[in-house]
Amino acid sequence: MPFPALTHVAITVTDLDASTRWYNALFDTSPAVDEDEESGTFHHVVYALDGGTLFGLHAHTEPGPTSTFNERSTGLDHIAFAIGRDELDGWAARLDKLGVQHSDIKHAGYGSGISFRDPDNIALEFFAPPA
Repeated sequence: MPFPALTHVAITVTDLDASTRWYNALFDTSPAVDEDEESGTFHHVVYALDGGTLFGLHAHTEPGPTSTFNERSTGLDHIAFAIGRDELDGWAARLDKLGVQHSDIKHAGYGSGISFRDPDNIALEFFAPPA
């Protein structure tokens, strides 16, 4: 039996309103869902991205640690969004227009990408597999 694809990614954010505005601009869309989860333990905002993937922002009702994201800690390292190699320059320009700091386009044998971070310092990437 083949291993299933990812259906969604959910990240915890410190300021849901600020993160929602930031991701609205990045995704150039509004959330498909913006509600309290039925358990009452968190509020979530969910975006429906092309390709069927859902991307969620969570704000929990119970306080958590106050440290910022660090990919060197056990857990999530980064989230990569799939693009074509011919789209790299366009996404770099889009990040520039949004005022989002980002890396230069980096090329490696396994693909090419642009790294950047969200308001909580979560590592994100536009990634193009090799042709």
